[in-house]
Amino acid sequence: MQVFCYVGPDAIRERVAGQPGGLEIATQTGFKRWAESEAVQAEEGWCTYVVSAEGRLLVASRRTEHVACAEGKPVRCAGELRATTRGEVVEISNNSTGYCPAEDTWDAVRSALDEAGIEHPNSFTFTAVFRKCEACGARNLVKDGWLECALCDAQLPEAWNF
Repeated sequence: MQVFCYVGPDAIRERVAGQPGGLEIATQTGFKRWAESEAVQAEEGWCTYVVSAEGRLLVASRRTEHVACAEGKPVRCAGELRATTRGEVVEISNNSTGYCPAEDTWDAVRSALDEAGIEHPNSFTFTAVFRKCEACGARNLVKDGWLECALCDAQLPEAWNF
């Protein structure tokens, strides 16, 4: 399965180095307990998640950088999810500008959620589309299929290219 290395700013990677990684979620009960916490509920159930290169689900506060959640390691996917106090995922994305995962990473996420016994949607509820500008190197979040660099207006590739 494909893994993604951190492609975000070095300053962020350096700032979060040594911080504790995300909480590994191995069971639905553990996920429910975590989702019921005051910190998660203060964010209306939203959190940062990664699926590690080994396929483990790690979660952290929504304000946590994905690279910190993953302890700087490569991931199978990274994004945000919203959990209910019943311990189910009701919204989920691959939206991580630090890892810029490809659009086809749902299977890695589904496998990690299924392994832990967590109910979830059948696919991403929001699929982020990332492209690297070949002209200036900028990371772009493509919106509405607009394949033009936000910084230099160069044409972006149709296929994922990180």
